[in-house]
Amino acid sequence: MKTQSKRRRQPLSPDSSPNPFDILTEEIVCKILDHLHNDPFATKAFSLTCKAFYFIESRHRRILKPLRPELLPRIFRRYPFVSHLDLSMCPRVDDTTLNVISSTWKATLQSINLSRSRFFTNAGLSSLFVNCSGLVEVDLCNAMQLTDLAASAIAEAKNLERLSLARCKSITDMGIGCIAVGCRKLRSLCLKWCLRVGDLGVELIALKCKQIRSLDLSYLPITEKSLNSVLQLQHLEDLVLEGCHGIDDDGLSTLDQSCKSLKMLNLSNCQNVTHTGLSSLINGTEQLQQIILAYGSSVTSDLVKCLNAYSKLQSIKLDGCTVTWSGIKAMASLHSPVKELSLSKCLGLTDDGLSFLVQSHKDLRKLDITCCRKITYTSIDIITNSCTSLTSLRMESCSLVPKEAFVLIGARCSFLEELDATDNEIDDEGLKSISRCSKLSILKLGICSNISDEGLAKVGSSCSMLKEVDLYRSVAISDAGIAAIGDGCPALEMINIAYNDKITDNSLVSLSKCRMLKALEIRGCLGVSSIGLLAIAVGCKQLTVLDIKKCFNINDNGMLPLAQFSQNLKQINLSYCSVTDVGLVALASISRLQNMTILHLAGLTPNGLAAALLACRALTKVKLHASFRPLLPQSILGYMEAHGCVFHWRDKAFQKEMDPKGWKLHFGRSSSEVP
Repeated sequence: MKTQSKRRRQPLSPDSSPNPFDILTEEIVCKILDHLHNDPFATKAFSLTCKAFYFIESRHRRILKPLRPELLPRIFRRYPFVSHLDLSMCPRVDDTTLNVISSTWKATLQSINLSRSRFFTNAGLSSLFVNCSGLVEVDLCNAMQLTDLAASAIAEAKNLERLSLARCKSITDMGIGCIAVGCRKLRSLCLKWCLRVGDLGVELIALKCKQIRSLDLSYLPITEKSLNSVLQLQHLEDLVLEGCHGIDDDGLSTLDQSCKSLKMLNLSNCQNVTHTGLSSLINGTEQLQQIILAYGSSVTSDLVKCLNAYSKLQSIKLDGCTVTWSGIKAMASLHSPVKELSLSKCLGLTDDGLSFLVQSHKDLRKLDITCCRKITYTSIDIITNSCTSLTSLRMESCSLVPKEAFVLIGARCSFLEELDATDNEIDDEGLKSISRCSKLSILKLGICSNISDEGLAKVGSSCSMLKEVDLYRSVAISDAGIAAIGDGCPALEMINIAYNDKITDNSLVSLSKCRMLKALEIRGCLGVSSIGLLAIAVGCKQLTVLDIKKCFNINDNGMLPLAQFSQNLKQINLSYCSVTDVGLVALASISRLQNMTILHLAGLTPNGLAAALLACRALTKVKLHASFRPLLPQSILGYMEAHGCVFHWRDKAFQKEMDPKGWKLHFGRSSSEVP
């Protein structure tokens, strides 16, 4: 086959005119297609170049993510060798569809994603698993309609290695038992929020599926009874027990097994487990690299001493825990090469404790001190002086850190790739210093009132690798600063400039140069209009998420270019805009559009809304004002719901003001702290 693919392809017919592409071998064409797989429009354009390319592309395609199930019949005919099928954008997938899939790709299909699909039953799954014997990965998250009958159908997948059943709340121990008996090759299993699965089901998995590497049991009503069996899994590497409130110290103290292969343990939100239970659970573990104890018991010396024996421990996450001085000293004494430390919202963390800790772990790469409101310049000085190899620093709402501290970050941490300085005192001098971090890809500066165009311009000219920028309510930023980002950051994928009243259409024109832009939030920007949105639509064809809430000057003239050029758009918030029936119906022609929020559109009528809903074939979620509910024909609502669309009705009063102080509450400050 390889020899044949290297041959020069023959012209399509003796009489056809010479085709310059005929000199390319099939192997070369496939190599070109490999480089186009991230851009569906490029792949489509390539396949339409000539009949030969069309034919080769159809045989080359292995991964498919169709927009709607109606497209599947054509897909079946064109793509015979699909191995990975993602139906997460198809809310309605019934048994008939699964039957056709199982007969079309029974020899090639290896993975299928049905995580957002509904309407199929155990009959369809049975057909899929019986016919597609090569299936190794299945995602059935959120399939709350599935029962133990469906689980018995899954058991037919004898070669299954990865299975996700998160939020399948109707499956019980009996169904899990069927899966355990039938799917002996499982390596990864997620049972998160499967509330009817208890110790019996988990024990059966542990006893029958000996190859398990990853097991997520979050929020299951299990106890130590099943953990004894789980810990006997010789290949288990990742174990998630988040929110398992039935697990406590008394039960864990009875464990007589240990798991030597365990690398990651998540005990988040397990308030009944202290150092006593933790010690029993990880006793004998030799490979532990990451431990997550977020929102659990206090971090004391006794708890940290449980980790002393693990020389490979690299990541410790203690978010939301109360930290004691004895616990800090114990963490500083750990001999393991800690690379990641997460202390977000830790009560009791002060300059003394944090400084003492980081001086003992100078190889830190990632540090999260979000909402640690007691730390000051002292901590940042010692962090940047000790941990010069930091790649990620998250410090949102560290309100006592002065502006001078941010100069130290740029001067000393040149390898930084992510900085979250949301709701801080950073100013232009700090931004100029941070611009030295040439590898920076994520920069969050929301609610930073001291920064201006001057500092942002320096970032734009020096940090060309930026992909995500957040300037939410950074009110001194204007078009000049955004222009610098647009000119200097061609890889930009996400930007939030919401509620900045100095932003105008000129900013959107500047951002239209960012061809990779996928998410744009400009809600509450009163200076933007349909003219700026036109530039975005024409320039940013990869746009998938758009929030233009309370952009009162955007009207139907902005929707028309979106409908023409933004064919990748999946989510839009139109609330409070000046869009009418005409604009909404035009928008409905976007084939990928799945999620719309439509509140308080003064020019919208029930008839226009009904027409738009019927025209928008891929919708899965719509937020509407409750006043429309009695005005829309029930037949239309029923039709939409039958095709997988979920309606969220909001009885929200019209609010024209920008609510300049309301965000303070969102970021965890009490009303008494609002100036």
